[in-house]
Amino acid sequence: MSEVIISVRGEHQLRVAPEHATVHLSISFDGPDRATAVEQTLEAAGAVRDGIESRTQSGSVSAWTSQRLNVHADRPWNSDGRRLAPVYRAAVDLTVTFSDFSEMSIWATEVTVQDGVSIGFVDWRLTAQTEAEVEREVATRAVAVAVARARAYAEALGLSEVAPVEIADRGLISENMPALPKVAMMRSPAMDAGSTPAMEFQGEDITVSAAVEGRFRAS
Repeated sequence: MSEVIISVRGEHQLRVAPEHATVHLSISFDGPDRATAVEQTLEAAGAVRDGIESRTQSGSVSAWTSQRLNVHADRPWNSDGRRLAPVYRAAVDLTVTFSDFSEMSIWATEVTVQDGVSIGFVDWRLTAQTEAEVEREVATRAVAVAVARARAYAEALGLSEVAPVEIADRGLISENMPALPKVAMMRSPAMDAGSTPAMEFQGEDITVSAAVEGRFRAS
């Protein structure tokens, strides 16, 4: 039999425990008086920032950000179809990245009992170094799977020599096949401060995957 071109795919994935968690929270107050809403928001935000700073110094918080104060007004409608007096809403959004998840749970329980503070969601992530290392490992294993498949096909055809012709991420050889994401991060949903007296955060393992396509010449 003359040489044959064999096209195959290779996939591999690993599940890795998250190393960092970024909490997204908002501090806001509203009311008929703009100055009061602003004062309440700034006071609450200052208290939250103080707690974050202390945890930054202790090492449980690796990074945090705070957006500028945002104030807007809205004139609601009553049941008779008339517009009421303006209601002012002041808000500050923050993100806090923890490496100590137990300390994060304690902190979240503390801040959400404060008036005006609410947690939106939590992003669970790997460090850049770990992500790069794991991506390299799954890519290597995905290529090994593709090579093994090509050799199996060749042996089934009675061929013994297999040489690579082309290897690429999934979708680059087969144009109609969309590429898969390499890293699937996990996000926790919004937290209701009134639903539980203590918050427990447990991030699921992060899936890191790779899929490749390859063409091999068998003879």
